[in-house]
Amino acid sequence: MKAHFNGTVIAESDQTVVVEGNHYFPPDSVNKEYLEVSNHTSVCPWKGDARYYHVKVGDKKSENAAWYYPEPKEKARHISGYVAFWKGVTVE
Repeated sequence: MKAHFNGTVIAESDQTVVVEGNHYFPPDSVNKEYLEVSNHTSVCPWKGDARYYHVKVGDKKSENAAWYYPEPKEKARHISGYVAFWKGVTVE
């Protein structure tokens, strides 16, 4: 699987984990130079507290377009630190 934004591959892995239709990329498969830390958070009842990144490539930026669970609840431990994308990031 590859995650693309603004014509650039920002993550690539053949070991993504699919949860609720989203591909979660292993942390070492994500090019962090295209991520900016966001203060945004959200809560999933069964996965726990999510943290977000803005995705920026060149002059194009998508706010809160990547998220991850740094300390997920027990049922989601398998995606701890894995990164998922939305808001203009194409995953295919």
